[in-house]
Amino acid sequence: MAGNFYSVRCDDCENEQTVFGKASSEVACAVCGTTLVRPAGGKAEIEHEIVETVESR
Repeated sequence: MAGNFYSVRCDDCENEQTVFGKASSEVACAVCGTTLVRPAGGKAEIEHEIVETVESR
């Protein structure tokens, strides 16, 4: 399984969370519950600021 992991900063609460770039389900912020990532049939739509690529595969 190839894909990247990204560190994403929530625009609402400034929490940073690691997410998978090909997520198959919605990923919510662990602090405030805002949706950070939505599945889009392959590569996921990351709706907030990407801080860095944590791991590339």
